[in-house]
Amino acid sequence: MIAAAAALILFPALMAFSAFADLLTMTIPNRVSLALIGFFALFAAWLGMPLDSVLPHVACGACVLAATFLMFNRGWMGGGDAKLASATALWLGFDQLADYALVTSLVGGALTIAILALRRYEPRVIADSPRLAHLCDGTEGVPYGIALAIAGIAIYPNSQLWALLTAA
Repeated sequence: MIAAAAALILFPALMAFSAFADLLTMTIPNRVSLALIGFFALFAAWLGMPLDSVLPHVACGACVLAATFLMFNRGWMGGGDAKLASATALWLGFDQLADYALVTSLVGGALTIAILALRRYEPRVIADSPRLAHLCDGTEGVPYGIALAIAGIAIYPNSQLWALLTAA
């Protein structure tokens, strides 16, 4: 019971951490993606997920990694974003991948519009903040890890892993 509760809380907590890290530093630490991968393996083993259920999750994460690293290579997204999206896809699987991509796109679009507005108007409270001033810098990217995290948290309750954890 405690392990199931930890698994239900751990994914959203790691996603929230990655969003705040990206907001404040424009970096998503590698340890977050590695923790997501490690905890997925741990919980899949603890739940006794059969190999024919685990392999599609691994394939989903690998497919997203290939696609996002192509985007990273072209300069369309950051490396931390690519790793976070891949680790999130591992947890969600192919069944939820389209929903994850859609929600990420919608939240990411809104986030981008908000950042562009912020850069245009440069409110003093943000422009003068040592932690947030980079958000007003037009040479910086968009902390897209926020959109990835919000979408992951929103879609997680629909995932196979969530269903197994709530049944445990």
